[in-house]
Amino acid sequence: MYGLWKPRVLGAWRVPASGPVILAVNHSHNIDGPMLMGTAPRPVHFLIKKEAFVGPLDPFLRGIGQLKVDRTTADRTAITGALGVLENGGALGIFPEGTRGEGDFASLRAGLAYFAVRSGAPIVPVAVLGSTERRGRLISALPPLRGRVDVVFGDAFMAASADGRRTRRALDEATEHIQARLAAHLDEARRFTGR
Repeated sequence: MYGLWKPRVLGAWRVPASGPVILAVNHSHNIDGPMLMGTAPRPVHFLIKKEAFVGPLDPFLRGIGQLKVDRTTADRTAITGALGVLENGGALGIFPEGTRGEGDFASLRAGLAYFAVRSGAPIVPVAVLGSTERRGRLISALPPLRGRVDVVFGDAFMAASADGRRTRRALDEATEHIQARLAAHLDEARRFTGR
């Protein structure tokens, strides 16, 4: 990432140096996941749609510890793999909106809340800004080479209620809490970076 673009990484010290953590990342461009993987202060295991695991990308993605997920169903293998990452003290990367969009955390799926409540891992919000501002001249699907992309890490927080409930209502409440925290971080990151 540093060879192709000019990432400006802000607040990486907010990511716990060890232990389980979930990095919740906004998603407006294909480069967002790789940008975070290349700039995070520790290895990140992402849940990535199964359609990305094709050709030579399949062994590469598996080799760097990425998790294949079938988004059309409750993929038990992916869920078990993600919980395993957290149980082993790893960093799990999630796009809480489930797919690329505006990258504004406006419509969260329940998956992030489920992993946070089930594992008890803290969530670190991450805003990737600038990946969609301009198109590159050589490859129009990517940001301009040597262009600046900001990766802004926020303060870690817990999603679960203090009583540790795992009911549907508790997950809904956790999702609302998470969405508010992620949106607030994104607003703050935009103000701070001017993007």
